[in-house]
Amino acid sequence: MQLRQPVHTLPERLARLIWGWALAWWRIVYLGAVVLVLGLSPSSYGRLGRGLMARRIYLETTPILIGFTVLAALLSLVITRIVVVTALSYGLSRYALEMVIRVLVLELIPLTAAMFVAMRCAIPSGSQLASLRLSGRLAALERVGADPVRMELLPRVVAAAFASVTLAALSCVVALAMSYLSVFGFNTAGLASFTRMFGHVFSPEVTLVFALKTLFFSLAIAVIPMTAGLYDLDKSERRSELGGLARMFAVLLLIEMISLVGNYY
Repeated sequence: MQLRQPVHTLPERLARLIWGWALAWWRIVYLGAVVLVLGLSPSSYGRLGRGLMARRIYLETTPILIGFTVLAALLSLVITRIVVVTALSYGLSRYALEMVIRVLVLELIPLTAAMFVAMRCAIPSGSQLASLRLSGRLAALERVGADPVRMELLPRVVAAAFASVTLAALSCVVALAMSYLSVFGFNTAGLASFTRMFGHVFSPEVTLVFALKTLFFSLAIAVIPMTAGLYDLDKSERRSELGGLARMFAVLLLIEMISLVGNYY
C-alpha cells in the first residue's frame, strides 16, 4: 500500500516559497555580517589565521591568474579593434578609445573577473565547505573548542574576495595597455593624449564608483556561495540548488545597475 503525498494548497505553497526566499536572504545577510566582523577583528590574524588565509589565497589566486590575464588581453584586443574600426567608419575616431575604456575597463572586466572567480573558486569552495559539514569536520572543530567559521569559512571568503579584486585590477591594467597598443602601437607618440583621456574618464566620482563596485562584486561572489555550504538544507532547498547561483547573479546585476546610475545619471 503506497502512502500518498500530502497535497498542499496554493496559499501553503506560496507561504513556503516566501519563507524559503526570506530565509535564504537572511542567511546571506547574517553570514556577510559575521564575516565582516571577523574580517575586521585583529584576533582573526594571529599566526594560525594568517597561515590559513595565506595558503587559501595562494591556492585560489595563483592557478587562475595567468589564464584570466591572457583572456583579458585577448578580449581587449578584439573589442578595441571592433570599436576602433566601427568608429572610423562613422567618423567618430576621436571617441573610440574613450568608449573602449568606458565599456571594457569600467564595466566588462570587473563583472567578468567576479563571475570567473565565482565559477572557478567560490562555488567549488562552497561545495568543499558543505563536504566538511557533512563529514563532521565542522562539528569536530566545535567540540575541541575551535571556531569553524574562523578556521574554515573566513579564509575561503577572504581568498575569493582577494582573487576577484586582484584579477579585476590586473586585467584592467592589461586592458589599458592593450588598448593603447592597438591604437598607437609600440611608441610614445600618443601617451600624452591617452593620459589626458584616461584622466577625463576616471574622474574622482567614477573612480570611487569603480572601486566600490569591484569591492562589492568580490564580497557578493565570496559570501553567497558559502551560505549553502555552511547551512544544512532541507529537501525543498535541495531541489533548487541553482537558487544560490541565481541569487548571486541577481546581486551582481543589482550592483552593476547601481554603478551605471552612479556613473551616467
